[in-house]
Amino acid sequence: MENLEFYILGNELWCIFPDGRNEQITEHNIEFVREILSKIREFYPEAYKCLSKWYQKSSANVPYYQFLMVNRFCRCNFGKLDNTKKDVGRNGVFNFEHIDCPMRGECPYENIVCNPKFNSKLSDAELRVMNMVYDGCSNDEIADKLYLSPHTIKNHIKSVYAKLNIHEKSEFIQYANKNNLFNY
Repeated sequence: MENLEFYILGNELWCIFPDGRNEQITEHNIEFVREILSKIREFYPEAYKCLSKWYQKSSANVPYYQFLMVNRFCRCNFGKLDNTKKDVGRNGVFNFEHIDCPMRGECPYENIVCNPKFNSKLSDAELRVMNMVYDGCSNDEIADKLYLSPHTIKNHIKSVYAKLNIHEKSEFIQYANKNNLFNY
């Protein structure tokens, strides 16, 4: 599942597939909806949890319930038809768009369902260190600010690189940007 472009036409969710097919997404696209929902559950667990609760009344009709969750997630994050990046790019990476929403600033699900935090599987300590790396701090500056030894900082960075299968800071910056790791 990659190179997908979602958009809203009328009040319906549509998708342009890699083969050029342009199709409305409904509860009848069972496998496709399950695939998208699986990615949401794995990489955006807080969004999944909120969506599950939001549509709980429809849970007896599983295909419809799952469609409602995917439909809302896509509307909140991929609603525009554009020619920049695909909404679901290479390797299934989600590329979120800033959607004009009348509830922006008031919605209790803002930065949870829309613009959700990526579940990177990094520890809180690793995320604190890498947030400072992302901001351009040196290892010594990070050690001073977090009251840790430079050796500990180096070990956190090394651990993150191993977990993410990357080798240098520029790769981490790309990873953080692609996955909206740090919401600014």
